[in-house]
Amino acid sequence: MTRSIVVTGIGRATAARFAAAGEAVTILGRRADVLAETAAQLGATAVVCDVSDPEALTAALPQLPAQVDVLVNNAGGNTDLQRPAAGTLADVAAAWRANLDANLLSAVLTTTLLADRLQAGGTVVGIGSIAADRGSGGGAYGATKAGLATWNIDLAGQLGPRGITANVVSCGYIAETEFFADRLTDERRATLVGQTKTGRAGTPDDVAALIEYLASPGARHITAQVINVNGGAFPSR
Repeated sequence: MTRSIVVTGIGRATAARFAAAGEAVTILGRRADVLAETAAQLGATAVVCDVSDPEALTAALPQLPAQVDVLVNNAGGNTDLQRPAAGTLADVAAAWRANLDANLLSAVLTTTLLADRLQAGGTVVGIGSIAADRGSGGGAYGATKAGLATWNIDLAGQLGPRGITANVVSCGYIAETEFFADRLTDERRATLVGQTKTGRAGTPDDVAALIEYLASPGARHITAQVINVNGGAFPSR
């Protein structure tokens, strides 16, 4: 079976789980050095590509597997953390478009590109965020993750007749990732951990384990869902 995964902290943990199970894993990302190192460690295939760029994705298609059983759309992050504060309407527009490209269009474009290669019994998993429900402090990040969850409903409807599921794994605070770009203070971390019922931060492997389950035979009737991994920081009924 072939797994196509965009690599970061959660992506790497997910790739590692599938690679350890003997699956053929392909990882995509923009940073050639990170991809090469990860691929060498895991025995995966690396494809350097900006998955939010239609032309780059199209050019990369010949390097991607002819058959895909599991597609994990893990690219993204709060691009506001890497931008100066918006001062003009043009700045606001650019900030929103950056988040839209990173968190929603990347998943839409990658999935559309590989739609014909997805196999019956397979699954598509998008990485969402607690910010889709709680907001992200005034930026676009939470809105784009909410958009991902809504798009996933339509995606599940399109893929369901082919025996393919589509779900979003919505993450709370996950440690050991690059999400906060080294800007997370000890106080903020303590607040995020304090919001959980488990009293700890999540780990990339907490997310990877759920993705592995969603790709398993036991999860064939789970689709069009948003499944939370947040330690109870945002409980549901």
